[in-house]
Amino acid sequence: MKIAIARRLLAQIIDHAAVDPEKEVCGLLFGDGTEIAAARPAANVHPDPASFFEVDPVALFAALRGERAGGERPIGHYHSHPRGPAFPSVEDAAAADPSADRLWLIVAGGEAACFRAHRGGEIHDCFDRVTLSVHD
Repeated sequence: MKIAIARRLLAQIIDHAAVDPEKEVCGLLFGDGTEIAAARPAANVHPDPASFFEVDPVALFAALRGERAGGERPIGHYHSHPRGPAFPSVEDAAAADPSADRLWLIVAGGEAACFRAHRGGEIHDCFDRVTLSVHD
């Protein structure tokens, strides 16, 4: 699978991760399944944000309500790994809902990688790698 993203949007996501390099930052991704067209930062409400993330449910529900009202379609989320690679961790797999078939864009060390959560994925039986097609 491949998904397009504008260079400036990817840079904004990477910059967001650099704002607080000691904590996992997160946000929502919007698009149509062929392109990540927008990203919106969201609060990480996990009690241990240095090691885990949980997208603020208020932001998530607002995005879903917005989609129902004809707005942008949420297609996944992004988060950072302050001390690990841009690769899904075992903890990510445990937190994922593989039935949702959503994108996970992970940022670490100024790099980003994208994955799709679904049942039977090659990584942790939960994720498959998605190629990011970066464009101007």
